[in-house]
Amino acid sequence: MKRVSAIIVMSLELLIATACSKNGHEKYDDEDDGSDTTGVVVTPDDPSLASSIGFFMDAWTPKNFTQPSYTEVTPPTATTFVVNVDASAVVTKISPALFGNNSNPYMTQMVTEPVLIGHLTNMHPRIIRFPGGNISSIYFWNRQPGNPPPDAPANLLNAEGFQIDPGYWYGGNTANWTLSVSNYYNMLQQTGNEGIITVNYGYARYSTAADPVAAAAHLAADWVRYDNGRTRYWEIGNESNGTWQAGYRIDVSQNKDGQPEIINGQLYGRHYKVFADSMCKAAAETGKTIYIGAQLLEHEPAFWATATDRQWNTGVLQQTGAVSDYFIVHSYFTPYNTNSNPQEVLASAAPVTKAIFDHVSSSIAGNGTAMKPIALTEWNIFAVGSQQMVSQVAGMHAVMVWGELMKNKYGMAARWDLANAWDNGNDHGLFSQGEQVTGETKWSPRPAFYYQYFMQKFLGDRCINASVSDSNANINAYASTFSSGEVSVTLVNRAAMTQNVALSFKNFNPGARYYWYVLTGGEGSTGFSRKVFVNDDGPESIAGGPGNYSSLKAYAANTGNGVKIALPPMSVVNLVVDKK
Repeated sequence: MKRVSAIIVMSLELLIATACSKNGHEKYDDEDDGSDTTGVVVTPDDPSLASSIGFFMDAWTPKNFTQPSYTEVTPPTATTFVVNVDASAVVTKISPALFGNNSNPYMTQMVTEPVLIGHLTNMHPRIIRFPGGNISSIYFWNRQPGNPPPDAPANLLNAEGFQIDPGYWYGGNTANWTLSVSNYYNMLQQTGNEGIITVNYGYARYSTAADPVAAAAHLAADWVRYDNGRTRYWEIGNESNGTWQAGYRIDVSQNKDGQPEIINGQLYGRHYKVFADSMCKAAAETGKTIYIGAQLLEHEPAFWATATDRQWNTGVLQQTGAVSDYFIVHSYFTPYNTNSNPQEVLASAAPVTKAIFDHVSSSIAGNGTAMKPIALTEWNIFAVGSQQMVSQVAGMHAVMVWGELMKNKYGMAARWDLANAWDNGNDHGLFSQGEQVTGETKWSPRPAFYYQYFMQKFLGDRCINASVSDSNANINAYASTFSSGEVSVTLVNRAAMTQNVALSFKNFNPGARYYWYVLTGGEGSTGFSRKVFVNDDGPESIAGGPGNYSSLKAYAANTGNGVKIALPPMSVVNLVVDKK
């Protein structure tokens, strides 16, 4: 649907600066004709591979930019801020595993849903986690419904010590509302993505077998054998430190190997080694290599945190630091169950991403362990009450998180999740499940889908530095280069007003043209909007984005007078500049 309200034309021109101050914060000279910027461009060397990325870079391949179909627009003439793009050094090659997502066993068999399969193929997150979340602690991948292992007790203990029905889940369940193990693999094959699998660690705690850890490790190893090399990345458990997790507290009267009632990091670490040994032997039988992650906490526990949390990282690292393949963290960025406003949501992306990396690094170093790849296997926002999770602000936040993950050299990330439950808009799902109250059709993409799709569409394969001339501009800039030579810049305008910027380049000579997509909320909204417009094209219904997103034309302009762009209020612009 074309937006009919008046919109300031989005456009770009090449900024040519004659002289740069040492900090690169000079204002753009609108009178400069660009004649002094052409110079010799030197291809920078790739830096050494960061240990925090490691083997997650193995699937990296060069990206060549393909000129899109476009609509010519007239660029603006005046700008207020400069975005300095420095192609003289590569920060890092971009891990192909940063744009993952989470599936779950309550979102249908997936392969029976052609609309969903089409969107996942187009978005191409590369990594899709399974079974994900707390369900993994009560998940028996090779069992049929109602048929748990004989050593799985009929009741478990919750954190307060009360008996509860565990509600076990089964990988052999072929009902239409759930996702079986076999169809998880079928979905990956059909969409061209790969998996990361979370094995049931909780079973090692609550099993009544003579050796519960061996029983749980054997279950995991059998999954590795069944997998037969299709999955490279594996996790031992999900948030096993959490009071909400099956296995946090066990009935010691039923336990046969003397485990403590409450989980702790040392115990998890010792168990991790048993799991890893069994799973690696299983992988060796298939002649395949797998990587197994251990769980860490992403921030310093508060003074009121459980004893388990306060000692978790130290215990895990002392046991697994030398043997684990990578470290796992989760984050939901904003304060729990809080009605955060748009600016509070957006303000969390950069500092929290860096704080997680810094805390994990400090924990690793403080325990005499070498850095390993870092995987953020669940992330989203906890903001509730104003439909934040299904809004365009959630998409803007996601773009910023991906930019910060690149800059901070994470190895892997998977957003939570592909589909969930509406809950009056407190829904992490990237796609609607078509609940009548939402007004959405089944598998309609939420705004965040479009922000991911267009960011990836115009993202290069190497991250480079970009900075904004005024730190008070409320603009975030993320830049990359393609192996074919073009420069990509993603701009996030967090301000409630239009802001015009010009791009200045170092070690890059722009070619004749540049192209971009601009994403804004419904009818210019600076609050939480369930709609997103892409180059003024939006949804026909109450929410979502343009139905023709995969064929939508880019905007384009000639670089003869510089690269400038008008950033609408609360917008994201993804652009690529031709090489000379």
